[in-house]
Amino acid sequence: MQAILILAHKNIDQVTKLATILNNNFEVYIHFDKKMNIPKNYKQILDKKNIHYMSKIDVHWGSWSIGAATVLLMKEALKNSRIKYMHVISGQDWLTDSPINIYNRFTNDNHIYMTYSKAKDVKKSGEPIIWWQKYYFNYDRINRRSTFGKFYHRGLLLVQTIFRVNKLKKLRIDLEIYSGENWVDMPRDAVEYCIDYLDSHPNLLKMLQTGCFSDEFWMQTILCNSPKFKQRIIKNHHRYIKWKKQHGSYPAILDMSDFNNITKGDYIFARKFDNPYSNDLITQLNRNNK
Repeated sequence: MQAILILAHKNIDQVTKLATILNNNFEVYIHFDKKMNIPKNYKQILDKKNIHYMSKIDVHWGSWSIGAATVLLMKEALKNSRIKYMHVISGQDWLTDSPINIYNRFTNDNHIYMTYSKAKDVKKSGEPIIWWQKYYFNYDRINRRSTFGKFYHRGLLLVQTIFRVNKLKKLRIDLEIYSGENWVDMPRDAVEYCIDYLDSHPNLLKMLQTGCFSDEFWMQTILCNSPKFKQRIIKNHHRYIKWKKQHGSYPAILDMSDFNNITKGDYIFARKFDNPYSNDLITQLNRNNK
């Protein structure tokens, strides 16, 4: 048995349709951002399909809350001893292959499909991303996306650079810090290792809770520092993501102009989908996946 773990923050109708399609072959677990309103009729649909869902964490972009929601979903799925493989996706994903083909692809597969890089070697928006874990941030309280949040972020970096803050040293973090995308596919033992490691290393959890974009660091740092698990990682998560601005979003909100690129590639999911721009693309992918 395999599980799909969905991190959702908007568009309850699209998320429900995605979950019900996947539910024919997978156990589906959804975390809805606590800010979302989930109408009674959608809860009835999910309950009827025996889809597991929760809404416990107020998710904020740039904060550990996204990682915390992923941990909650993993712990919930691990309660079912029959689940041997898990896939983490967002509520703005859609399938690029049929559910049964995706399921069969990972049957008896013990590889971990995950992107990763050494954080010290990566810069984003001109910032060494190791700073995002070396310095202190509080984006559970501050809106990182607001105009104030953008200036606040620059101020935090400047002040902590001047004062040579090193949270890693203070917390006695002796790991190489890795980063990558939150969208992964991994067998049960790798999930168990991630959860057990986090639970038994409060210093690492503190690093993540006071870091920036920590959902992009935790699994990569834990697994890549384990020789046993690192050798099983394949640096390809088979997601189609368009790293361009489109329909006011970066990464892009996909539309029919992306259909050929999606279907030509070796992908199992694509993102981001949002109405009305993606409606025709979803319809065409559904026809293609039958």
